[in-house]
Amino acid sequence: MGEVQEEKIVKKGKSLQEIHVMVDRMCEALERCELCPRRCGVNRLAGETGYCRTGRLAKMYAFFPHYGEEPPISGTRGSGTLFFSHCNLRCVYCQNHRFSQEGQGREVEAPELANLMLRLQEKGCHNINLVTPTHVLPQILQALYLAMKQGLSLPLVYNTSGYELPETLSMIHGVVDIYLADMRYDDPEKALRFSEAADYPQWNRLAVKEMHRQVGILCQNEDEIATQGLIVRHLVLPEGISGFQGIARFLAREISTQTHVSLMGQYAPYYLAPKIPELSRPLHSEEYDEAYDCLRKEGLYQGWVQDLGCSEDLAGVNIPETH
Repeated sequence: MGEVQEEKIVKKGKSLQEIHVMVDRMCEALERCELCPRRCGVNRLAGETGYCRTGRLAKMYAFFPHYGEEPPISGTRGSGTLFFSHCNLRCVYCQNHRFSQEGQGREVEAPELANLMLRLQEKGCHNINLVTPTHVLPQILQALYLAMKQGLSLPLVYNTSGYELPETLSMIHGVVDIYLADMRYDDPEKALRFSEAADYPQWNRLAVKEMHRQVGILCQNEDEIATQGLIVRHLVLPEGISGFQGIARFLAREISTQTHVSLMGQYAPYYLAPKIPELSRPLHSEEYDEAYDCLRKEGLYQGWVQDLGCSEDLAGVNIPETH
Protein backbone atom coordinates (compact mmCIF):
# COMPACT_ATOMS: atom_id res chain seq x y z
CA MET A 1 0.00 0.00 0.00
CA GLY A 2 1.45 3.37 -1.01
CA GLU A 3 1.78 6.35 1.27
CA VAL A 4 -1.22 8.65 1.63
CA GLN A 5 -0.94 12.41 1.12
CA GLU A 6 -0.02 13.87 4.52
CA GLU A 7 -2.38 16.85 4.36
CA LYS A 8 -5.33 14.50 3.79
CA ILE A 9 -4.74 12.42 6.91
CA VAL A 10 -6.74 13.52 9.92
CA LYS A 11 -7.55 11.40 12.97
CA LYS A 12 -10.10 12.93 15.35
CA GLY A 13 -8.81 16.42 14.56
CA LYS A 14 -5.14 15.42 14.59
CA SER A 15 -3.24 15.74 11.33
CA LEU A 16 -0.31 13.53 10.47
CA GLN A 17 2.00 16.44 11.19
CA GLU A 18 0.50 16.84 14.67
CA ILE A 19 0.97 13.13 15.32
CA HIS A 20 4.62 13.54 14.31
CA VAL A 21 5.03 16.31 16.89
CA MET A 22 3.48 14.01 19.52
CA VAL A 23 5.98 11.30 18.58
CA ASP A 24 8.90 13.68 19.11
CA ARG A 25 7.58 14.82 22.50
CA MET A 26 6.91 11.29 23.67
CA CYS A 27 10.29 9.95 22.55
CA GLU A 28 12.02 12.79 24.38
CA ALA A 29 10.14 11.70 27.50
CA LEU A 30 11.90 8.32 27.34
CA GLU A 31 15.20 10.00 28.23
CA ARG A 32 13.83 10.40 31.75
CA CYS A 33 10.76 8.24 31.79
CA GLU A 34 7.83 9.53 33.81
CA LEU A 35 5.03 8.20 31.62
CA CYS A 36 3.16 6.52 34.47
CA PRO A 37 2.72 7.10 38.22
CA ARG A 38 5.89 5.12 38.94
CA ARG A 39 7.96 8.06 37.57
CA CYS A 40 11.10 5.88 37.41
CA GLY A 41 13.18 8.58 35.70
CA VAL A 42 15.38 6.10 33.79
CA ASN A 43 16.85 6.74 30.36
CA ARG A 44 15.06 4.15 28.28
CA LEU A 45 16.60 5.45 25.05
CA ALA A 46 19.93 4.29 26.46
CA GLY A 47 18.52 0.86 27.29
CA GLU A 48 17.83 1.49 30.96
CA THR A 49 14.70 -0.10 32.36
CA GLY A 50 12.49 0.87 35.27
CA TYR A 51 9.52 -0.80 36.90
CA CYS A 52 7.99 -1.86 33.57
CA ARG A 53 11.26 -3.56 32.51
CA THR A 54 10.97 -2.08 29.02
CA GLY A 55 13.73 -0.16 27.28
CA ARG A 56 13.80 1.60 23.91
CA LEU A 57 11.70 -0.92 21.99
CA ALA A 58 8.18 -2.14 22.62
CA LYS A 59 7.86 -5.83 23.32
CA MET A 60 4.85 -7.75 22.00
CA TYR A 61 3.28 -11.07 22.86
CA ALA A 62 0.44 -11.49 20.36
CA PHE A 63 -1.81 -9.87 17.78
CA PHE A 64 -5.08 -11.16 16.32
CA PRO A 65 -8.75 -10.28 15.70
CA HIS A 66 -10.26 -10.61 19.19
CA TYR A 67 -13.89 -11.73 19.48
CA GLY A 68 -14.05 -11.85 23.28
CA GLU A 69 -14.13 -8.14 24.11
CA GLU A 70 -17.31 -6.19 24.91
CA PRO A 71 -19.89 -6.44 22.07
CA PRO A 72 -19.36 -2.94 20.60
CA ILE A 73 -15.59 -3.49 20.59
CA SER A 74 -15.43 -6.98 19.04
CA GLY A 75 -18.53 -6.60 16.89
CA THR A 76 -18.86 -9.15 14.11
CA ARG A 77 -15.36 -8.85 12.60
CA GLY A 78 -13.27 -8.76 15.74
CA SER A 79 -11.16 -6.17 17.50
CA GLY A 80 -7.67 -5.83 16.05
CA THR A 81 -5.81 -6.56 19.26
CA LEU A 82 -2.13 -6.01 20.04
CA PHE A 83 -0.91 -7.48 23.35
CA PHE A 84 2.16 -5.71 24.72
CA SER A 85 4.52 -7.43 27.14
CA HIS A 86 5.24 -6.11 30.65
CA CYS A 87 3.13 -3.81 32.80
CA ASN A 88 3.37 -1.05 35.40
CA LEU A 89 1.45 -3.16 37.95
CA ARG A 90 2.32 -6.43 39.69
CA CYS A 91 -1.11 -8.00 40.14
CA VAL A 92 -0.66 -11.26 42.02
CA TYR A 93 -3.69 -12.79 40.27
CA CYS A 94 -2.83 -11.73 36.71
CA GLN A 95 -4.42 -13.96 34.08
CA ASN A 96 -1.88 -12.78 31.50
CA HIS A 97 1.16 -13.23 33.73
CA ARG A 98 3.15 -15.05 31.03
CA PHE A 99 3.70 -11.80 29.18
CA SER A 100 2.66 -9.07 31.64
CA GLN A 101 4.84 -10.30 34.51
CA GLU A 102 7.24 -12.87 33.06
CA GLY A 103 7.93 -10.88 29.89
CA GLN A 104 7.24 -13.46 27.20
CA GLY A 105 7.19 -11.98 23.71
CA ARG A 106 9.75 -10.24 21.52
CA GLU A 107 10.82 -6.70 20.76
CA VAL A 108 9.49 -4.99 17.65
CA GLU A 109 10.64 -1.89 15.79
CA ALA A 110 8.11 0.76 14.79
CA PRO A 111 7.81 -0.30 11.10
CA GLU A 112 6.89 -3.86 12.08
CA LEU A 113 4.35 -2.65 14.63
CA ALA A 114 2.85 -0.36 11.99
CA ASN A 115 2.61 -3.33 9.62
CA LEU A 116 0.75 -5.37 12.24
CA MET A 117 -1.80 -2.56 12.59
CA LEU A 118 -2.30 -2.47 8.83
CA ARG A 119 -2.65 -6.25 8.65
CA LEU A 120 -5.42 -6.13 11.26
CA GLN A 121 -7.17 -3.44 9.22
CA GLU A 122 -6.86 -5.61 6.11
CA LYS A 123 -8.50 -8.48 8.03
CA GLY A 124 -11.57 -6.28 8.47
CA CYS A 125 -11.27 -5.58 12.20
CA HIS A 126 -13.43 -2.81 13.62
CA ASN A 127 -10.61 -1.09 15.51
CA ILE A 128 -7.00 -1.28 16.70
CA ASN A 129 -7.01 -2.45 20.32
CA LEU A 130 -3.86 -1.61 22.33
CA VAL A 131 -3.63 -3.84 25.41
CA THR A 132 -1.42 -2.50 28.23
CA PRO A 133 -0.10 0.43 26.17
CA THR A 134 0.95 2.90 28.87
CA HIS A 135 4.65 2.08 29.12
CA VAL A 136 5.10 1.92 25.32
CA LEU A 137 3.10 4.96 24.25
CA PRO A 138 6.02 6.62 22.40
CA GLN A 139 6.68 3.44 20.43
CA ILE A 140 2.96 3.08 19.63
CA LEU A 141 2.77 6.65 18.37
CA GLN A 142 5.81 6.07 16.15
CA ALA A 143 4.10 3.06 14.62
CA LEU A 144 0.76 4.83 14.36
CA TYR A 145 2.37 7.67 12.42
CA LEU A 146 3.88 5.20 9.94
CA ALA A 147 0.64 3.21 9.65
CA MET A 148 -1.45 6.32 9.07
CA LYS A 149 0.89 7.34 6.24
CA GLN A 150 -0.04 4.03 4.63
CA GLY A 151 -3.79 4.38 5.12
CA LEU A 152 -4.62 3.22 8.65
CA SER A 153 -7.98 4.73 9.54
CA LEU A 154 -9.51 2.49 12.22
CA PRO A 155 -10.59 3.82 15.63
CA LEU A 156 -7.98 3.38 18.34
CA VAL A 157 -8.87 1.56 21.57
CA TYR A 158 -6.70 2.29 24.62
CA ASN A 159 -7.10 -0.87 26.73
CA THR A 160 -5.52 -0.10 30.08
CA SER A 161 -5.18 -1.27 33.68
CA GLY A 162 -6.11 2.28 34.64
CA TYR A 163 -2.84 3.09 36.43
CA GLU A 164 -2.22 6.25 34.45
CA LEU A 165 -1.01 9.83 34.79
CA PRO A 166 -3.60 12.35 33.55
CA GLU A 167 -0.84 14.53 32.11
CA THR A 168 0.38 11.63 29.95
CA LEU A 169 -3.14 11.00 28.73
CA SER A 170 -3.55 14.68 27.95
CA MET A 171 -0.55 14.44 25.60
CA ILE A 172 -2.45 12.01 23.38
CA HIS A 173 -5.77 13.88 23.45
CA GLY A 174 -7.33 13.56 20.00
CA VAL A 175 -5.60 10.31 19.09
CA VAL A 176 -7.51 7.77 21.20
CA ASP A 177 -11.12 7.16 20.17
CA ILE A 178 -12.19 4.67 22.84
CA TYR A 179 -10.83 4.25 26.35
CA LEU A 180 -11.35 0.73 27.74
CA ALA A 181 -10.15 1.27 31.30
CA ASP A 182 -9.99 -0.89 34.41
CA MET A 183 -11.02 0.40 37.80
CA ARG A 184 -9.54 -2.29 40.06
CA TYR A 185 -9.46 -1.00 43.63
CA ASP A 186 -11.12 1.45 45.98
CA ASP A 187 -8.73 0.81 48.89
CA PRO A 188 -5.03 1.87 48.76
CA GLU A 189 -3.96 -0.89 51.17
CA LYS A 190 -5.44 -3.60 48.97
CA ALA A 191 -3.98 -1.98 45.86
CA LEU A 192 -0.56 -2.09 47.52
CA ARG A 193 -0.87 -5.67 48.74
CA PHE A 194 -2.21 -7.19 45.55
CA SER A 195 -0.75 -4.93 42.81
CA GLU A 196 2.16 -3.04 44.44
CA ALA A 197 0.46 0.32 43.88
CA ALA A 198 -0.92 2.03 46.98
CA ASP A 199 -1.66 5.16 44.94
CA TYR A 200 -3.71 3.23 42.35
CA PRO A 201 -7.15 4.50 43.50
CA GLN A 202 -5.96 8.11 43.47
CA TRP A 203 -4.41 8.07 39.99
CA ASN A 204 -7.06 5.75 38.59
CA ARG A 205 -9.89 8.16 39.40
CA LEU A 206 -8.02 11.17 38.04
CA ALA A 207 -7.22 9.21 34.87
CA VAL A 208 -10.84 8.13 34.33
CA LYS A 209 -11.91 11.76 34.68
CA GLU A 210 -9.39 12.74 32.01
CA MET A 211 -10.52 9.92 29.72
CA HIS A 212 -14.13 10.99 30.07
CA ARG A 213 -13.17 14.61 29.39
CA GLN A 214 -11.53 13.55 26.14
CA VAL A 215 -14.04 11.10 24.68
CA GLY A 216 -17.25 11.32 26.74
CA ILE A 217 -20.01 8.72 26.93
CA LEU A 218 -19.78 5.72 24.62
CA CYS A 219 -21.10 6.33 21.10
CA GLN A 220 -22.00 3.55 18.67
CA ASN A 221 -22.83 3.54 14.96
CA GLU A 222 -25.88 2.05 13.30
CA ASP A 223 -24.29 -1.42 13.55
CA GLU A 224 -23.79 -0.98 17.32
CA ILE A 225 -20.01 -0.76 16.93
CA ALA A 226 -18.22 1.67 19.25
CA THR A 227 -16.87 4.76 17.55
CA GLN A 228 -15.90 6.91 20.54
CA GLY A 229 -16.22 7.06 24.30
CA LEU A 230 -15.35 5.49 27.63
CA ILE A 231 -15.94 1.94 28.86
CA VAL A 232 -15.00 1.09 32.44
CA ARG A 233 -14.14 -2.49 33.34
CA HIS A 234 -14.28 -3.91 36.84
CA LEU A 235 -13.03 -7.37 37.75
CA VAL A 236 -14.93 -8.49 40.85
CA LEU A 237 -12.50 -10.09 43.33
CA PRO A 238 -13.30 -12.47 46.21
CA GLU A 239 -13.88 -11.17 49.74
CA GLY A 240 -14.88 -7.73 48.49
CA ILE A 241 -11.22 -6.91 47.83
CA SER A 242 -11.90 -4.67 44.83
CA GLY A 243 -14.33 -2.44 46.78
CA PHE A 244 -16.80 -1.95 43.97
CA GLN A 245 -19.28 0.02 46.04
CA GLY A 246 -16.90 2.98 46.20
CA ILE A 247 -16.05 2.70 42.51
CA ALA A 248 -19.73 2.59 41.50
CA ARG A 249 -20.41 5.65 43.65
CA PHE A 250 -17.52 7.51 42.03
CA LEU A 251 -18.70 6.69 38.50
CA ALA A 252 -22.27 7.70 39.17
CA ARG A 253 -21.50 10.92 41.04
CA GLU A 254 -18.28 12.18 39.48
CA ILE A 255 -18.40 10.82 35.91
CA SER A 256 -21.96 10.01 34.72
CA THR A 257 -24.73 7.51 35.37
CA GLN A 258 -24.61 6.94 31.60
CA THR A 259 -21.11 5.46 31.86
CA HIS A 260 -20.89 2.03 30.28
CA VAL A 261 -19.58 -0.48 32.82
CA SER A 262 -18.37 -3.98 32.04
CA LEU A 263 -18.77 -6.03 35.22
CA MET A 264 -16.41 -8.99 34.93
CA GLY A 265 -16.97 -12.28 36.75
CA GLN A 266 -14.04 -14.21 35.26
CA TYR A 267 -11.82 -14.16 38.34
CA ALA A 268 -9.93 -17.37 38.99
CA PRO A 269 -6.80 -17.90 41.11
CA TYR A 270 -4.08 -17.45 38.47
CA TYR A 271 -0.36 -16.81 38.93
CA LEU A 272 0.48 -16.26 42.64
CA ALA A 273 -3.13 -16.18 43.86
CA PRO A 274 -3.34 -19.87 44.95
CA LYS A 275 -0.86 -19.04 47.72
CA ILE A 276 -2.91 -16.09 49.02
CA PRO A 277 -5.83 -17.14 51.25
CA GLU A 278 -8.26 -14.40 50.21
CA LEU A 279 -7.61 -15.00 46.51
CA SER A 280 -7.11 -18.75 46.41
CA ARG A 281 -10.64 -19.63 45.28
CA PRO A 282 -12.93 -18.70 42.38
CA LEU A 283 -15.49 -15.94 42.77
CA HIS A 284 -18.80 -16.86 44.41
CA SER A 285 -22.02 -15.95 42.63
CA GLU A 286 -23.27 -13.93 45.61
CA GLU A 287 -20.12 -11.79 45.48
CA TYR A 288 -20.76 -11.00 41.84
CA ASP A 289 -24.44 -10.33 42.56
CA GLU A 290 -23.47 -7.88 45.28
CA ALA A 291 -21.34 -5.91 42.83
CA TYR A 292 -24.18 -5.96 40.31
CA ASP A 293 -26.55 -4.60 42.95
CA CYS A 294 -24.09 -1.76 43.61
CA LEU A 295 -24.38 -0.74 39.97
CA ARG A 296 -28.14 -0.61 40.10
CA LYS A 297 -28.25 1.25 43.43
CA GLU A 298 -26.08 3.98 41.94
CA GLY A 299 -28.20 4.19 38.78
CA LEU A 300 -25.61 2.67 36.46
CA TYR A 301 -27.64 0.74 33.89
CA GLN A 302 -25.41 0.96 30.80
CA GLY A 303 -22.97 -1.85 30.09
CA TRP A 304 -22.52 -5.61 30.28
CA VAL A 305 -22.41 -8.50 32.75
CA GLN A 306 -20.40 -11.69 32.40
CA ASP A 307 -20.84 -15.36 33.21
CA LEU A 308 -18.79 -16.45 36.21
CA GLY A 309 -15.51 -18.08 35.29
CA CYS A 310 -15.57 -16.89 31.67
CA SER A 311 -12.00 -16.43 30.43
CA GLU A 312 -9.75 -16.80 27.42
CA ASP A 313 -6.36 -18.46 27.11
CA LEU A 314 -3.94 -16.62 24.84
CA ALA A 315 -1.49 -19.51 24.52
CA GLY A 316 -0.45 -20.26 20.97
CA VAL A 317 -1.16 -16.87 19.40
CA ASN A 318 2.27 -15.30 19.74
CA ILE A 319 3.44 -12.90 17.08
CA PRO A 320 5.55 -14.77 14.51
CA GLU A 321 9.19 -14.02 13.90
CA THR A 322 9.87 -11.69 10.99
CA HIS A 323 10.77 -13.43 7.73
